[in-house]
Amino acid sequence: MAGRNIVVGVDGSDSALAAVRWAAVEARRWRSPVRLVGVCPWPDHHFGGEALGLDYRQAFVRIAREQVEAAVEVAAATAPSVEVHRQVIVGYPVPVLAAESKRARLVVLGDRGLGGVTGLLVGSVAVGLAARGVCPVVVVRGEPPVALDSPLPVVVGVDGAERSEAALAFGFEAASARGVPLVAVHTWRDDRIDPIFEDWERRVLAERLAGWSEKYPDVAVRRVVSRDGPAHRLLAEAERAQLVVVGSHGRGDFTGLVLGSVGHALLHRAPCPVAVVRPEKP
Repeated sequence: MAGRNIVVGVDGSDSALAAVRWAAVEARRWRSPVRLVGVCPWPDHHFGGEALGLDYRQAFVRIAREQVEAAVEVAAATAPSVEVHRQVIVGYPVPVLAAESKRARLVVLGDRGLGGVTGLLVGSVAVGLAARGVCPVVVVRGEPPVALDSPLPVVVGVDGAERSEAALAFGFEAASARGVPLVAVHTWRDDRIDPIFEDWERRVLAERLAGWSEKYPDVAVRRVVSRDGPAHRLLAEAERAQLVVVGSHGRGDFTGLVLGSVGHALLHRAPCPVAVVRPEKP
């Protein structure tokens, strides 16, 4: 993935500019360019005469360009050495950014936008893209540090399924690049309090982590095994983290089925940026 763009959706909101700052720091860390994309929604069939429609379209495109240029200034101020590209695309946010995700290292979004006709990063767009993005999608929540040397750990949700592998790969790579610990969270829900059952769950987590710890011996790992709801536990760990990583189901026709209830909870409530990672295709 090295060398690919880090794509940021831009709409002029404070949330989008926070995403630009986060992405600029990440791009500096990976020596990747940043690509700032302003999406200008415009229906195929607009109301009113052709001249009125054309005037409005040109006005929306001009506003989008101004928003992107403001984002360029923010990126340059945050990480002056990072190469920055920009583009305004007429279309709808989720399909446009999903297409961008096919050739990006990351797609980064704010958790909410301006709303209305010209708003881009409203919550539904962030959730929709997190479910449909081909590459990892990071939704910037809270007030993430813009320094490269934050000591806070990276948190990864781990279940017993293969879809955890892609999330673990992303989480270990992120922790190694930052020089911080990784917190691996595995939960289960069962009314029985059985030490044998708990020991089994600990072995499940240990098996999931074994190969990754060998690949990244520099990453200190703290294992959290808890008889708790995964969203509840991950949100608690996210209070002391700089990034929380979860996998998506990678299939299904509805956003909720692909992203899952845990992903939804984190995107709406996490106090730090959230990375949603799709499982790799076989």
